[in-house]
Amino acid sequence: MRFTTVDEGTADVGTIVLLHGFPQRSRSWTDTSRHLVAAGYRVIAPDQRGYTPQARPRSRRAYRLNELVSDVVALLDTAGVDRAHLVGHDWGGGVAWMFAAARPDRLHSLTVVSAPHPRAVVKAMLTSRQLVQAWHVGFFQLPWLPEAAIRWRGGRIAVALLKRSGLSDQMAREYTDRLLNDPGCLAAALRWYRAMPLDTAAGLRTGAITVPTTYVWSTDDIAIGRRAAELTSRWVTGRFDFKVLEGVSHWIPEQVPETLAALILDRARSAR
Repeated sequence: MRFTTVDEGTADVGTIVLLHGFPQRSRSWTDTSRHLVAAGYRVIAPDQRGYTPQARPRSRRAYRLNELVSDVVALLDTAGVDRAHLVGHDWGGGVAWMFAAARPDRLHSLTVVSAPHPRAVVKAMLTSRQLVQAWHVGFFQLPWLPEAAIRWRGGRIAVALLKRSGLSDQMAREYTDRLLNDPGCLAAALRWYRAMPLDTAAGLRTGAITVPTTYVWSTDDIAIGRRAAELTSRWVTGRFDFKVLEGVSHWIPEQVPETLAALILDRARSAR
């Protein structure tokens, strides 16, 4: 497979890898990346599996977490990077947690944005409203109906839901248009969710994170509640910082890129 990838900066002080979520792509990191490059880092941000036409397998089994983690390993190998600072938002955060648990030898540090540790999410679903807040995860398991809803009237529902969750009108329209106009992209993006039943055991086995870690959560995230966010520390045994952004939505990279970049840099510098 061939991945469209943004690779910029000079690696004077290290390499930072940025993993996007749904329904984003590498462009969602543009404003954050600018600050990281200015600080002397090489920044690599791929359009992940399914979001790149040349890396779009049709089987949902191809979107299991172990496959997505392997993509990051291959990215580091191809880029000639032995160890990096890994950052993930939303689904990219899920991949980042799993990568850090499975391959700590390839990391200097970890920064996860919005997505709690997988075992914290499961625990929160049993003890809070997290299951209700993540209603879309169950909806996306259904055949054909999610695609029909997202495509309805040129993406009107999708744009409205993204705006309701805090994304700007421009970005909501841009992300929706990408799903609708890039043949195969919508189905591939939904396969990340449809592979989840195949990954239940893997998620529950996600080990403790030993690398220096920062977890960033925002109070206006309608998909991730405080309970899951606060439980995340239970599964990090390395140095850990929990950062709460008041009044910020789920879309932290787009909404407060300068703030996020400062948190990523703080973690990267402290791990040197």
